[in-house]
Amino acid sequence: MLRENIIMAWQNIFHNRMRSFLTALGIVIGVMSIISLITIVSTATDSMLSRFSELGANKLIINAVGTPLKRGLTANELRRLGDIDGVLGVSPNLSFQSNIVNNLVLEKNVPTEGRNDIYFRQAPKLVARGRALNILDMENKNRVCIINPALQEILFPAQDPLGETIQINGQTFTIVGITDREVAADLQSAMTMRFGSRGKAIIPYTVAMSMQGLNSFVALELIMEDTDDVENIRADVELVLKEAFNYKSNSYFIVNMDNVLDMMNTMMDTMTMMLAGIASIALLVGGIGIMNMMLVSVTERTAEIGLRKALGAEPRHIQAQFLIESIFLSLLGGTLGIILGLTVSVLVINLLDVDFVLNIGAILLGFGFSTAVGVIFGWAPARRASKLNPIDALRSA
Repeated sequence: MLRENIIMAWQNIFHNRMRSFLTALGIVIGVMSIISLITIVSTATDSMLSRFSELGANKLIINAVGTPLKRGLTANELRRLGDIDGVLGVSPNLSFQSNIVNNLVLEKNVPTEGRNDIYFRQAPKLVARGRALNILDMENKNRVCIINPALQEILFPAQDPLGETIQINGQTFTIVGITDREVAADLQSAMTMRFGSRGKAIIPYTVAMSMQGLNSFVALELIMEDTDDVENIRADVELVLKEAFNYKSNSYFIVNMDNVLDMMNTMMDTMTMMLAGIASIALLVGGIGIMNMMLVSVTERTAEIGLRKALGAEPRHIQAQFLIESIFLSLLGGTLGIILGLTVSVLVINLLDVDFVLNIGAILLGFGFSTAVGVIFGWAPARRASKLNPIDALRSA
C-alpha cells in the first residue's frame, strides 16, 4: 500500500506541476536563505577569526595611558615586564601617520608602526617576501622598513621594491620586506578608517621613537608562553604597572586577546542563530502554502477519496497518501533550496576572496526544516481527508 501511495502522490504533483512548483517556492526560498546566510557568515567569520587568532593568541594588550605626572612606560619598566615568569617577550607598538615619497610619488597620511623583532616572531606569516625586522635593526637603529602590497602598488606600480629606498617624513629607509596581502588586510582595516590611506609601513620601534621624540611607551603587546597561566601573569603585570604609576586608578588598561576571541566567537554564533531564525520565517510561509494547497487538493479530490474508502481503503491509508504528497513537496523544495543556497554561497564567498568551506550543519538544518514543514503542515489536510465520510464524499461529487 505504501508503494501505491507514493506513486499516487508523485503523479498528483506531476499533473499539477505549476501549482506544485509555486507551492514549493516558499520552501525553496527559505532553505536557500538558511544555507546561504549561515554558510557565508560562518565561512567569512571563521576566516577572519583564524587569521586574527594567528596574530592575537597568547597576548595581553596593554595601554599605559599613565597619569598627568607620567605618561607611558620607560625602557626599564618594559624590561621588568619581560622578566615576568611565563612572558616570552614584550612588543611595543608606536603608531603614527607619515608622508612617504618615492621619486615624484607622494602618499600622505600613511599608517606607520614602530615594531620590534618579537612582534614578527609571533606573526611568522606576516612577511611574504624579504625579511622581517630583527634585533640588530633595533639595537643599531637601522633605517629599514616593511611595506604592505597596497603601498607597493602606489609607490612601485611596475617594480620590485625590495632593496629600494623611500622617504618617510624626510628620512631615507630601505625596503627589506613585503607583508602578506591577506594577513595585512586583516590588520589594515582599522588603520585605514583612522588614517585614510591603504598603505602601511613598519619600521624599527627605536627609530620610530627617535622620529617622534618619545622616551616612553603607551601601547605594547605582552607575549605569553602559556595561556593557562594567564591569571598569574596578569597579576604580576598589574603589580609592575601599579608601581610605575604610583597606584593611580585608570592609569592603564589590559586586554586579554584570548578573551576577545572567545567573545567574538560567541557574538558570531548568536548572529548566525538570529540569521537562521529570520530565514526560517520564509519556511513557515512556505509551510502555510503547502497546507493551503493540500486543503484545496482534498476538496478537489473528494470523489476520489470517497471511492477509495468505498473500495475498502482505511483512513490511515488516505492520511498516508496526502501526508506523503506534502512531504514530497517539502523535500522537492528543500533539494532545490540546498542547490541554490550553495550556489549563492560560492558566488558571494568568491567575491569576498576567502576560501569556501562547506557547512554540513547548514545543509542538515535546511533539509531537516523542509522535512519538518512537510510533516507538520501536511498533517491537518491529511487528517481531514482521512475523516471524510465515503457516502457524503461520493454524494458531493
